[in-house]
Amino acid sequence: MRPCVRSAAKTTEKQRRQIIRKFAFRDDPDAPQVRINERIRLSPVRLIGSDGEHVGVVPVDEALRMARNAGLDLVEVATTTRPIVCKIMDYGRFRFEQEKKAREAKKQQHQVDIKEVKYRPNINIHDFETKTNKARKFLEQGKHVKVTIMFRMREMRRPENGFELLRRVAEALQDVAKLERMPDRLEGRDLTMLMRPLKK
Repeated sequence: MRPCVRSAAKTTEKQRRQIIRKFAFRDDPDAPQVRINERIRLSPVRLIGSDGEHVGVVPVDEALRMARNAGLDLVEVATTTRPIVCKIMDYGRFRFEQEKKAREAKKQQHQVDIKEVKYRPNINIHDFETKTNKARKFLEQGKHVKVTIMFRMREMRRPENGFELLRRVAEALQDVAKLERMPDRLEGRDLTMLMRPLKK
């Protein structure tokens, strides 16, 4: 006697859909609350097929039967019209794909974390090493670093001291950072250099 291949295939597909739903129907306060399958009470409904084709206005029981025959779900997609609009689809997979897109969009919206380390143009060696080590830690953590040289009024007469200090900082951190922006002039009373971490 031959094994029932079709029955085995249906069982596998059913298990796949159950797994998808297990993850797709987790409690999510941001997810829209929609009615599916037996939770749809209003009848008749304006039905859209799984291929996007407009089926027409049918009783909700018939729409649910068509969805079951296709191994899919009946999903309420528009409630403000009468009859309400429902579509035949794999709702578990739909939710899974929507959550995946939301995660990708969130990654793209990730903002760069920039930490600022401030120096004085006539800084002593001890303070220079302390601040530079602080900048190094930020860079090793994957953060961008903005190095700012702050001038007092009388110090602005010698801006070259600030440029020399930026050069020293850049050289001290060249093993963990790449120079992204070097100023060509004073911005108000400051010189600002931007560094980003080297890719590991």
